[in-house]
Amino acid sequence: MRRFRRNRGAVVALVYILVLIVVAASAGLLPLQDPNIQVLGDRLQGPSAAHWLGTDPVGRDVFARLVFAARVTLLAAFQGLAVATVLGMPLGLLAGYAGGTTDSVLSRIADGLLSLPPLILALAIVGVAGPGLTNAMVAIGIVFAPRFYRVARSAAQTVAHETYIEAVRADGCSTPRILLRHVLPNASGPLLVQTSFTIGYVITAEASLSFIGLGVQIPTSSWGSMLREAFNVIHTAPALIVPTAVLMTVTVFAFSVLGDGLRDALGRDTRGA
Repeated sequence: MRRFRRNRGAVVALVYILVLIVVAASAGLLPLQDPNIQVLGDRLQGPSAAHWLGTDPVGRDVFARLVFAARVTLLAAFQGLAVATVLGMPLGLLAGYAGGTTDSVLSRIADGLLSLPPLILALAIVGVAGPGLTNAMVAIGIVFAPRFYRVARSAAQTVAHETYIEAVRADGCSTPRILLRHVLPNASGPLLVQTSFTIGYVITAEASLSFIGLGVQIPTSSWGSMLREAFNVIHTAPALIVPTAVLMTVTVFAFSVLGDGLRDALGRDTRGA
């Protein structure tokens, strides 16, 4: 924690992410306009006291929609992250610990998934399962699962032949118990760093699918769907796309900076060596 606190950029990124999560979670309690109310007489207005960031093509308040869309985007990101973690982490730990045929088979499957373009693979899965936020997040989770697999496998291989692992194995501990109680704690650092980086990628992937209409569906909105709506009128209201694009860019950048800070804080401190 001391090493992390010394990284001011990572601390600022963490504070920003926590504030964003709190605001998104409490969106329904804030004094905001209804994000779905359409006032056609107010369409495509610029920033004002009534509408801080202006209005969209059907007269909805952009600021209120950004806040409510943040809830959907962050929830979708955590759904995709959960799928990727559940699929990739246990299999990676098992492959790295067991080795042999188990490792070879699982690693070839992971390599095959990694060889495919992520967005194309997600499009194929969504195309089979049908459009929708849940289907999109499952597809994105499958796409990013090999990343967690490789990190967990590498960490498990590092400790698989350590003396304390041999001792608990000789003591009769089952493989699941060894993986959960002894291998996983040693892999928690790299997995935590991978998690912070992956959230940013998942947000971008969800926005891409929603932008082309395969993610969140009307009337629900996410940052990706808001970008699509703003892009449709970019020639008549070019400034409309700026707030959503800036907010999404800053959020993805914050997760990236947080990942860098965690990596540095959890790495080996060689000062004085």
